[in-house]
Amino acid sequence: MDARRSTLTIDCDYVLPRFAAAYLRVENDEAAFIETNTTHAAPRLLQALDEAGLRPEQVRWVIVTHVHLDHAGGASALMKALPGATLLAHPRAARHLIDPSKLVASATQVYGAETFERLYGAIEPIPEARVRVMDDGTAVDLGGVPLQFFHTRGHANHHFVVADPAASSVFTGDTFGLAYPRLQRAGRLAFPSTSPTDYDGAEARRSVERVIALGVERAYLTHFGEVNDLRAVGDQLLRWIDLSDQLVAGAAALPPEQREGWIRRHLGERMDEEASRVGLTLDADDRSLLELDLQLNAQGLAFVAGKRAAG
Repeated sequence: MDARRSTLTIDCDYVLPRFAAAYLRVENDEAAFIETNTTHAAPRLLQALDEAGLRPEQVRWVIVTHVHLDHAGGASALMKALPGATLLAHPRAARHLIDPSKLVASATQVYGAETFERLYGAIEPIPEARVRVMDDGTAVDLGGVPLQFFHTRGHANHHFVVADPAASSVFTGDTFGLAYPRLQRAGRLAFPSTSPTDYDGAEARRSVERVIALGVERAYLTHFGEVNDLRAVGDQLLRWIDLSDQLVAGAAALPPEQREGWIRRHLGERMDEEASRVGLTLDADDRSLLELDLQLNAQGLAFVAGKRAAG
């Protein structure tokens, strides 16, 4: 890669090390941050910028793939520190960055004020003039090369991926699954995020295929890091999506109070099968790492099952 072109993975140390990443993309004398994680991560991102020999005014773009708080919660803090940057967001996400009050209220209700503060910190409004909406298929310039934006529903209705053809890469947020480094020690082990409340299996399948069809060499996952075997990752994700469809159908026939637990058990069994497929025996630390995602995935699929049962 050219010395003036780089992509730096920043460990935001959210919940656990190597659990959530942000990226610093540099081209010539301009830079972009892709993902912001939480307010607590902003100093890490700014430190990475300084260590790259860049000044805050050289950051042209701050990009969030979607507005879930482990991706976009730090946007307001980062924008305060980057006077020349414009925030790029999905059309359905932009309003929540300009006025985050509903987002904050909802998350505070779920977590409680103390846990919300510990996880995410203060989230403030971002001036509308500093936010730019990116429609499907549009692009911006970074140091003379394009960054292209493609809407990818399935995980969330306000999600896009960012293609970087000059570096043969794509930043995928949660569209292209989760691949925690600890779980890759025997072979590739990736799985999708089906968390509440927007999960849509058909759209998730289309989005995975859309990422593969870009024809790039590498994908940068927010959870976590670079992968360069996109077809293999995609095949794993599509198997999981097929299973998710089956679990939604099965759970829809169950009483509401049984759905989430039933799905969670089946997801755990499939994780053991997928790990075994690549030669990995999950230990206690692996299971601890996976617990949050498997629980959220079960909640998301149970939510979809409930909607299906209600007709």
